[in-house]
Amino acid sequence: MIVHNSDASGRANAAGGAQSDTPLLRVSDLQIDYTNGRTVTHAVRGLDFSVPRGAIVAIVGESGSGKSTLSQALIRRLPEGGSIVSGSISFAEDDLTTMPERMLRRIRGAEIGFVPQDPSNSLNPLLKVGEQIAETLRLHLKLSKPDAAAEAVRILDQVGIPDAASRAAQYPHELSGGMKQRVLIGIAWACTPRLVIADEPTSALDVTVQRQVLDRIEALARDHGTSVILVTHDLAVAADRADHIIVMQQGRIVEQGTPLDVLGSPSHAYTQELVAAAPGLSSKRLVPSMVDASDVAAAAARTGLTLGFRSTAASAVDSAPADNILLVDELTKTYTLRPSGGAASTLTAVDSVSFAVPRGSTFSIVGESGSGKTTTARIAARIIAPDSGRIQFDGVDISDLRGEELRQLRRRVQVVYQNPFGSLDPTMSVERIIAEPLRAFGIGSRAERSETVRALLNAVRLDPALAERKPTQLSGGQRQRIAIARALALGPELLVLDEPVSALDVSVQEQILQLLVDLQVEFGLSYLFISHDLGVIRQVSDQIAVMRFGKLIELGTADQILSNPAEQYTRELLEAIPGRRATDELVAAR
Repeated sequence: MIVHNSDASGRANAAGGAQSDTPLLRVSDLQIDYTNGRTVTHAVRGLDFSVPRGAIVAIVGESGSGKSTLSQALIRRLPEGGSIVSGSISFAEDDLTTMPERMLRRIRGAEIGFVPQDPSNSLNPLLKVGEQIAETLRLHLKLSKPDAAAEAVRILDQVGIPDAASRAAQYPHELSGGMKQRVLIGIAWACTPRLVIADEPTSALDVTVQRQVLDRIEALARDHGTSVILVTHDLAVAADRADHIIVMQQGRIVEQGTPLDVLGSPSHAYTQELVAAAPGLSSKRLVPSMVDASDVAAAAARTGLTLGFRSTAASAVDSAPADNILLVDELTKTYTLRPSGGAASTLTAVDSVSFAVPRGSTFSIVGESGSGKTTTARIAARIIAPDSGRIQFDGVDISDLRGEELRQLRRRVQVVYQNPFGSLDPTMSVERIIAEPLRAFGIGSRAERSETVRALLNAVRLDPALAERKPTQLSGGQRQRIAIARALALGPELLVLDEPVSALDVSVQEQILQLLVDLQVEFGLSYLFISHDLGVIRQVSDQIAVMRFGKLIELGTADQILSNPAEQYTRELLEAIPGRRATDELVAAR
């Protein structure tokens, strides 16, 4: 049985009384396979663990570790091709692995709630959100239609949605991501289940919204005595919220214990890597590993390509501290909103924003969704035009560039986007993807471009043998490295990095961030780095600007912003970084 801390014991005793020592859920020797034709993949291999009554148990691991497969198996909802090969899942003494489907349907929702990962794909877009909660209540609790509707409003209020009665009458597309996730939490808790499984419930949310959602899950678990299985790739989130942590790798449990055990003295090498990689558990600024970039430079020399890369020495000599690669002054951008059936209104996405990016440095803009940070970055890269304001690049006004002049600017300013799954053409090989900018500008022969591609793959720490593969054959981290290599192909001086690691596992995040730090030194690059996460920002930044509601509300060096923020909003962003609670407890325990 899992040994849980005193808080969990209190919840367990409140929920289970004399039976609190009996686990609510016990998984024994569970093995799950996926079959595709003649190919069999062993996704989960011999898992053994239990969940006490009233406790929060976190299951942590990267993509491919088997954690989401496990969460789906617990409610017998494996994807096509997945099957439980052996083992048992005992829920309140009933074996779910052998239970008939008709009985399982009674348990799902009523006894076991489930919070899925993506609220955008998990809610019915054709039903109002109040009705989606009421439907669960009518099905499992047999409430009348009026009573279910009234209870749905009460549940929306309980999960922290303001003006719940009005929101209940709205469709999912009319709600923010955080509100939609709260609706899913409301559905999961609607029937006061004994167990709730939350599968990556906050991975798509801003850090402050993530904290609010996790606070709500904690409060509901405490108030109702519910056991929770929190599935996450972020060890910092698990350490802050769980009574017990289970670490999975390649379908196996490699370590488990209390947060203090796992953070304070991790025994397995994989857990040690997760602890080191989690931005919320690490306060260090990444330093360059100084990997030699001569392969790319040599390829450029042999092919005669004008890549524009500058050595570190040249950068240090040619650039004075006041030499700004980018200067934006009083940028403003507005949009006209025309809602269906409503009057048009104006949204000021960027409101008189000014800042400078020193050459060879990383200037980061942080803020939540809707803060205007991405719009500002797109204006700076001249992807969209501002309504007013000026943009200078390398001392030249580029605000009004058009046609060929704007096209040539693309050689010097490149963008790396958030989602490596959506930014690469799945029908093209890696070589074609990276070489595409070279072809577009008519640079080099086919053989020369191929040589440059392989040199760029080396530069982003990938095996050149991957050049013939398609993006679908690569991991998320490999795809993002490909996107970076493509951005480097024309030898830019400025990279605009729009949430470049938010779609990646934390250990892969660290690898990409370290790569960016190394490339900056190797090639004298300047970065405009966009993120909602100060835990990531503090690992790479020289200067930080904080945006909210289109305005730049605070700007300073990384040390100033992170150690002594002037604005309350900035302090809230810092407090929302996952891992702070666990780190404080670890320090206190020592």
